[in-house]
Amino acid sequence: MLKNIVFMGSPVFSVPILKSLYQNGYPVSVVYTQPPKKSSRGMKTQKSPVHNMAETLNIDVRTPENLKGNLKEYSFLEELRAELAIVVAYGKIIPENFLTLTKKGFINIHASILPSWRGAAPIQRAIMNLDKKTGISIMKINNKLDAGPICNKFEIEINKYDNTEIISEKLSMLSSEKILNEIDDIIDGKANFVEQDDHKASYARKIQKAEGKINWNNRADEILGLVNGLFPTPGAWFTYKGERHKILKAELGNAKGEPGIVLSENLEIGCKEKSLKIVEIQREGKKAQKSGEFLLGSRIIKGSNLNDL
Repeated sequence: MLKNIVFMGSPVFSVPILKSLYQNGYPVSVVYTQPPKKSSRGMKTQKSPVHNMAETLNIDVRTPENLKGNLKEYSFLEELRAELAIVVAYGKIIPENFLTLTKKGFINIHASILPSWRGAAPIQRAIMNLDKKTGISIMKINNKLDAGPICNKFEIEINKYDNTEIISEKLSMLSSEKILNEIDDIIDGKANFVEQDDHKASYARKIQKAEGKINWNNRADEILGLVNGLFPTPGAWFTYKGERHKILKAELGNAKGEPGIVLSENLEIGCKEKSLKIVEIQREGKKAQKSGEFLLGSRIIKGSNLNDL
């Protein structure tokens, strides 16, 4: 049986994987996660979801600001002599000299079908790109961004109305199931790691808030991809009379009309091709509303121009 496993992760996505390892008897001896952050009001500090789960499971938690040049953490891992490290959206760079500190290396679960969408926002970019499928890749970390050799990939379909929250949940649960057999194969020496084809690589750069601005001159399906890809944060948005509105949920429509013009009484907006029906919307500083409720108190009516003039 394994002596020690190191787990490195931070967001909600990583939690089911950590929980699965614990519940299935894999000896996670230490968890690395992002340091607690101050809340928006600065009154309290907020621990990462993985931090909270590790404490619930009574697993030792370490939260260094960084690992580069960190002799304390290097010495700790060196003395731990762990069999394996599992990394799932840790959010910190792991220096090359750390990668030799476990017997079987550092294994990363990446939320894309590598070499597609290496980088920080693979789920968002896949949806925004209107990809038909995505998945997880289980790879060995090297000194290049998400470029290490892969031992296995598992795919799922992206449906037209799947958003980042839905796909994240699906991939997290898939990861929590598949990682168990992969660990066994890696420890037993049965895993076959295959190098990636760098010529086929694409990169999922970090999402910027400005990317959420809707251009109604794009096709309706492209705008829907933006809405779904940027849900729940930072969101796809437009401005009307100086006020920002975030679209939380939308559907494709078949109405024809000028891009950016409200074509009906139920918030159907003209696009370059077809139209977009707004299902749920949030006005700046207000709560989220269904379109019908929103229209009762909104200045946006049939014929309104939503282009940022």
